[in-house]
Amino acid sequence: MRALREREEPPVRPDSAYPVEADDEIDLGRLLGILWRGRWKIAGLAVIGLAFGLFYLANTAPTYQADALLQLEERGGNMALPEAMRDLVDSEPRSMTEIEILRSRMILGRVVAELNLDWEVRPKLAPVLGTMLSRYSLPLPDLDFLDIYARPGDEINLALLEVPPDWLDRELTIMSTDAGFLLVDPDGREWNGTPDETLRDPDLGFALRIDAVNAPPGRMFTIRQINDIAAIGKLRSDISMSERGRETGVLEARLQGPDRREAVRVLDAIIQTYVRQNISRSAAEAESSLEFIESQLPEAEADLRRAEGALNAFRQEETSIDLSFETENLLTQVTRIEGELQDLETREDELSQRYTQSHPSYQQLLSERARLQERLEQLRGEMDSLPETQREILNLNRDLEVAQGIYTQLLTQAQEMQVLRASTVGNVRVIDSAAAGGDAVAPRRNLVLALSVVLGLVAGAGLILLREWLRKGVQSAEELEQAGLPVFATINYTPHADHKHKRKGHLPILAVEEPTELAVEAFRSLRTSLHFGMIDARTRSLAITSSAPEAGKSFTAINLAVVAAQAGQRVCLVDADLRRGQLRRHFDLPRNQPGLAEVLAGTIPLEEALQQGVLSNLAFLPSGRYPPNPSELLMRHDFAVLVETLDSQFDLTVFDCPPTLAVTDPVIVARSVGATVLVARHDTTPMTEVDAVRKTMSASGARLSGAILNGFDPRKARSGYGYGYGYSYRYEYTSRKD
Repeated sequence: MRALREREEPPVRPDSAYPVEADDEIDLGRLLGILWRGRWKIAGLAVIGLAFGLFYLANTAPTYQADALLQLEERGGNMALPEAMRDLVDSEPRSMTEIEILRSRMILGRVVAELNLDWEVRPKLAPVLGTMLSRYSLPLPDLDFLDIYARPGDEINLALLEVPPDWLDRELTIMSTDAGFLLVDPDGREWNGTPDETLRDPDLGFALRIDAVNAPPGRMFTIRQINDIAAIGKLRSDISMSERGRETGVLEARLQGPDRREAVRVLDAIIQTYVRQNISRSAAEAESSLEFIESQLPEAEADLRRAEGALNAFRQEETSIDLSFETENLLTQVTRIEGELQDLETREDELSQRYTQSHPSYQQLLSERARLQERLEQLRGEMDSLPETQREILNLNRDLEVAQGIYTQLLTQAQEMQVLRASTVGNVRVIDSAAAGGDAVAPRRNLVLALSVVLGLVAGAGLILLREWLRKGVQSAEELEQAGLPVFATINYTPHADHKHKRKGHLPILAVEEPTELAVEAFRSLRTSLHFGMIDARTRSLAITSSAPEAGKSFTAINLAVVAAQAGQRVCLVDADLRRGQLRRHFDLPRNQPGLAEVLAGTIPLEEALQQGVLSNLAFLPSGRYPPNPSELLMRHDFAVLVETLDSQFDLTVFDCPPTLAVTDPVIVARSVGATVLVARHDTTPMTEVDAVRKTMSASGARLSGAILNGFDPRKARSGYGYGYGYSYRYEYTSRKD
């Protein structure tokens, strides 16, 4: 069996690293197994996340939302205007433009001024739990320092606040008293006041009046007046506007705030201010045109009176003069054209206020004026061919008719503009006035709780996976076998093996004290594996070592020796750790008990150093007094002779060696014994240390025969399975002592 094992194992090069399988695929089954084993931790973090979510909801003030609906209509669509006035208004609703106007300082500034939104009144909140205490009637200890913090229903009504410029954005402290309140200004001065009383200092420029104080004595509030720009900016951040649909001209206005009624009041004020501004803006064009026309009327009336006077005076001088039909026709055409030119001039003044000369309407007007001027020049040429008297009377009649036409037209336009101004209602219609629902829009209770649980689950799963990823220790026997080390046994974890806390005194032996433990059964399997595995070994001696301390090599060595002795074998347990050997404590031997060190030094014979173990066929050779040169003692030929001597007297000799990576002693012992086994602790011993031990042994001409996986805990195993079997009945072992 031993020869077959050696033939199957591949040769190990001294500088070779343990092979690692390249597998880039994600093992979902393994991940699910890891998460399932950590399900209680994940569930615990989910509960903690839910608790944090509930605390956040309780300690966060609710936010309410008021909304209103507006419609942008075609300007002038509902006004009874003359057909000639229809093109003076814009017929397309411009949603984005109106949204920006509604959010402008022109609108919001008026609202801030009307509603005093630049005043801030806040109760003093307790640290951390302040919002929760101000919302719920929680039982609190009767402590004086808690009296200043807000409780449900505490408030003050501020009616007047005027502060000097250097007090802007600075807090004034109000404390309720039995008589009213105590005010402490930013300069530290104290003012005593009562509700409905105005505190005023004209020299300072300060005035304050509080209508009501609804709070028990001792409560504290802070009052502050912020500058207009900051108040407008805060209001702008709370309001939002959007168009419902695309190019519908229907705008939805929303305003969020901690007080439902206040949000409705503020949004309603914004909407009304915007509507009034829209009406004023719609009537501004008619107002401007009316002012221009009214400014031209006195001059037109004066021109009319001068033309009438000149014509009457000329007729009195030339009583016999009369106009022929052709002359009257010529006069009529000239008068009409000049009237049209005057009308075009008036229209040009109006268009110049709205468009540039490149606009199509402006270009059309210029073209029409050029045509009329050309026709007027032709008629004037015909007039020049008339007799002088006819020409004079023609000119006077023409001037009178032109003046009359201009004056009449200005009167007509003035009346039309007055109708336009009086009938303007704006192009904004309020469909739904400001209103707020009963439920808060933030924080969203269901969403917060769901996110809290989800974040707790994610955090728990992430913690489990991170912890798993950070584990560098051996996780299964398969990892050791992939490194080229046959695993003789897997020793399950048992709490009885943890003696790290016990610094002094007797140490129990698991195979003796708890023979029915699952770990002891694993030692029996190890005994069987080693029995057949060492058939062809040159000596029946076994060295047990580890890469570093705390792997459980001494625990493995003594329990293996005990179960081998319980099977009837003659066993000798040797404490080969000449630096820190502690196996003597299992046998209640003193620290200075002579042992291996004295035997190798030749001061005592082997027979005197051997001690009787807990079983009649179990002998124990302690380490002896710690020598100054342990490596040199082990390198002597006397150690090889000792191994042969023990091999001749016992069926199995177990050497408990120190860690290989700490000292060189295990390498020396491995060259003389029949087999060397490495103990690797589950989830603790890194595979890099296992590989380092192999290289160290190979470099010295020794080799590891196999490995033992100690302290295996299925709950910590990365693989999806573990050793979860048990027995329905218990074995009872009785140690036979002679």
